[in-house]
Amino acid sequence: MAKLIVISGEERQEFELAAFNTIGRHPDNTIQILDRIISKEHAQIQRSADGRFLLRDLRSLNGTFLRGERVTDHFLGDGDEFTMGSTRIVFVDKPKADDALQRVTIAPGLTESHIRGKIQASTGDFMPEKQIGDEKILRRDYERLRIGHELARAVGSELDLDKLLPKILDKAFELVGADRGVILLNDDKGEMQPRFVKTRSGKSDPNIVLSKTVMAEVVNNKAAVLSSDATMDARFSGAHSIIMQGIRSTMTLPLLHAGDLLGIMHLDSLFTSNAFTEKDLQICTGMAAQAAISIQNARLATRIEKEAQTRAQISRLVPPSVVEQVVKGELTIEKGGRLTEVTMLFSDIRGFTTMSDGRPAQEIVNTLNEYFEVMVDILFKYSGTLDKFVGDEIIGLFGAPIAIDDAPFKAVACALAMLQALEEFNRTRAAENQAPIRIGIGINTGNVITGTIGSTRALQYTCIGDAMNVASRLVNVASSGEIIISEHTFKYVAGRVEATALPPVRVKGKAEELKVYRVTGLRNVQTPLPGEWSGPTNG
Repeated sequence: MAKLIVISGEERQEFELAAFNTIGRHPDNTIQILDRIISKEHAQIQRSADGRFLLRDLRSLNGTFLRGERVTDHFLGDGDEFTMGSTRIVFVDKPKADDALQRVTIAPGLTESHIRGKIQASTGDFMPEKQIGDEKILRRDYERLRIGHELARAVGSELDLDKLLPKILDKAFELVGADRGVILLNDDKGEMQPRFVKTRSGKSDPNIVLSKTVMAEVVNNKAAVLSSDATMDARFSGAHSIIMQGIRSTMTLPLLHAGDLLGIMHLDSLFTSNAFTEKDLQICTGMAAQAAISIQNARLATRIEKEAQTRAQISRLVPPSVVEQVVKGELTIEKGGRLTEVTMLFSDIRGFTTMSDGRPAQEIVNTLNEYFEVMVDILFKYSGTLDKFVGDEIIGLFGAPIAIDDAPFKAVACALAMLQALEEFNRTRAAENQAPIRIGIGINTGNVITGTIGSTRALQYTCIGDAMNVASRLVNVASSGEIIISEHTFKYVAGRVEATALPPVRVKGKAEELKVYRVTGLRNVQTPLPGEWSGPTNG
């Protein structure tokens, strides 16, 4: 898995790369870097069809530098280090596995296990104090509690699996006289993979071979296996992988959480006969149960972090309020549709084809991304939903997939805010000697079929109907800097907006001419949209 190592001062963080990643100061980025010199949306990294990762600077103010040179687009190679502001970032592609982990193998033993004795991994429940008559049971339970307490203190609230596993083996080495230890965890395919290796000497052994015979017993029966002297133990007479290494003692324990096998912890001693006792097995079995809880917590924390990143990505498509309703189960988006009154906003760049003529494709894409970033933020601010981008056109919905109060007015206010934000956007472009962007906006309100359409593999939420078609025609009527609304929308906002009636227009697909209005501003509204309109009003 490719990843980024982000180094800011003394802080070091690692981020696994998805197919599309954004980098910047803003919390909505998949990788947020709190560096004041870095732009809010600074760069993006995207995986290409051939599996390579393309670093793209989003026209950031202070730039992205690789080997001292400012870069716009660059395919990253393993080990590439680039800088943004005062932050160093290292790209690691297919991280090399730890050498010690590479030397851990599971050797095939006999197909039929020769293990005659079984020691179940379950530590059992603690007996009530009044029922304990045997001092040995009392001492055993005390020891289990002590070890559980010590391990809990050692791992604390550690939720980083790469830091947690070494702490678990460190504690195991404190408890028993092991020379080597290995923790294996189930991967996504359900296969055991070595995740951490420890040796008492601190040096890597040339090879650590685990017996398939022992592993099968632990996995299949969820039992802990103890061998006092593997070279002599008849139970493993066919397990040549043990005999070949001359291992004197082994202890292999399942890491169980709520009955599920998360992995295995293996400890062995090369030089001491009968190094591990039944008491050691009892102690380490309890420790393995506590370790499994910590491992599960670390995995859940990783899953929650990934879900948070996914939620942030979804929030780029629909308003955060809608995301929350979907997550809470209050809103279900299913294949099919229903009749709903929706206000539809179409925004289109004027003269985009001419503006694009002769310019590099990548420059055009960067311009659109910057423009869309500003416009979509405003769309969400007014409770709109992004239906789709069609080239340089933005289609927003108000009242779908969830109903909102006063959807037509919010759509008109959103359109005015878009024009206002565009002026600020163009001032920045002018300072960079770039041509301004001009847009026209068309708005219509009417009944449409809302829902998801597509195949079983890919669904898209949208609106279909005559009212949607009318909105798409009105955007073509609008000139640069104009907001054109239909008569139906005007009925909802009359008295609250400054609008001028225009001559009726004939649009494609409609037999009769349509009454339309040009909106120029908002009137003084008794109840303004809370937190949504901060621009000037016309009275």
